[in-house]
Amino acid sequence: MADTSFDIVIVGGGPGGYVAAIRAAQLGMKTAVVEREQMGGICLNWGCIPTKALLRTSEVYGLIKHADAYGLSVKDVSYDAKKIVERSRKVANQLSNGVKGLMKKNKITVFDGTAKLAGAGKLAVAMNDKSSQTLTYKNLIIATGARARNLPGLEADGKLIWTYKEAMVPPEFPKSLLVIGSGAIGIEFASFYRTMGAEVTVCEVLDRILPVEDEEVSAFAKRAFEKQGMKIFTGATVSLKKGADNVAATIKIGDKTQEITVDRVISAVGIVGNVENLGLEGTKVKVEKTHIVIDQWGFTGEPNVYAIGDVAGPPWLAHKAMHEGVMVVEKIAGVKGVHPMKTENIPGCTYCQPQVASIGLTEAAAKAKGLQLKVGKFPFIGNGKAIALGEPEGFIKTIFDAKTGELLGAHMIGAEVTELIQGYSVAKTLETTEAELMATVFPHPTLSEMMHESVLAAYGRTLHI
Repeated sequence: MADTSFDIVIVGGGPGGYVAAIRAAQLGMKTAVVEREQMGGICLNWGCIPTKALLRTSEVYGLIKHADAYGLSVKDVSYDAKKIVERSRKVANQLSNGVKGLMKKNKITVFDGTAKLAGAGKLAVAMNDKSSQTLTYKNLIIATGARARNLPGLEADGKLIWTYKEAMVPPEFPKSLLVIGSGAIGIEFASFYRTMGAEVTVCEVLDRILPVEDEEVSAFAKRAFEKQGMKIFTGATVSLKKGADNVAATIKIGDKTQEITVDRVISAVGIVGNVENLGLEGTKVKVEKTHIVIDQWGFTGEPNVYAIGDVAGPPWLAHKAMHEGVMVVEKIAGVKGVHPMKTENIPGCTYCQPQVASIGLTEAAAKAKGLQLKVGKFPFIGNGKAIALGEPEGFIKTIFDAKTGELLGAHMIGAEVTELIQGYSVAKTLETTEAELMATVFPHPTLSEMMHESVLAAYGRTLHI
């Protein structure tokens, strides 16, 4: 019989859950994880990682198609859809197995099953092998994640209308595609399939694509995607009519309508938290808009029960869940110097072409707070490394408080900005002002020099434009 009494039990083995478990084990807690599907959760198996494998393929394919610009000659370029998908799945499986190894290394007990609260300090687990276990815990962390939202009339059927899952493992690539929703998930798939040759249409109900990003970034991205051949409709609503092997879509913008027929549709209209069948009824755990309500420490209001990650609300990012998991565990353990998570210090990344990355306040949000601003911008075309890479499109924008020099936000679009954004993440965590950023030596020739130039530009000191 497996031991069933633990200092801490985590329900969900995704990025937040497994990282929380590792940190708990490091702090000497007897730890267990309950996972009903695959270790690593959506991120490793059906989200962050396998999509980046697909996007890497499209990036390489795009470069090959433009080989002549680099003095290279490549003929008869083609692709094998089955092998592309197989590579993506292999990457996902490798990392999922790696998480299993980390559980063993840290002596964390994993229960393969579905968990449900069963009274104070107790958790009933319906094991995948049809047996059952009752676990007792001193502390419980709910990290059950989220799933794709289905809207009436746009419900995914797995064949003609896809969620992200079907979009990652198509039996063949569609020749035409409608993407509903222009957040990170929708835009990444739109970018992937467009680069691989599909005719792609994107519909967004709001007035701009990538609506959480700075308005200048959204506008630049729209122009870039349209230049690539995407059709983009904003302020648009969609109705669908399924055929035998295609979908007829009616797109309405104001009082105008347009009809198109596509092979497949991807519905990327948000997510809902996995809060069902957890036994939350009769507890002090509150659920609002499918997400568990928590305080700054992840506490739910139910004694010794916490929640982290996507199930606990935005931003819906794996790295947010990981950081949150560590914070909650350290708070439970009484580690000194633990700080609540600052959502304004969490970077966001979209791995389309061109890439998009940001942290902190947009210019509009900063102005709405009544702050006096210093705003700097530097274009990729002014950077030697970007030109040498053949990636001259994009810009970096930084926003400072004019009175204090505080870095309020940074917004980027262009090659490799998802790698660059961490520099500003460090700066915000350290509460760096423009003075320290200006005094920092950036290596040459690198894309990171644009980060320096953008800061200089905010204060009228830019050097290379």
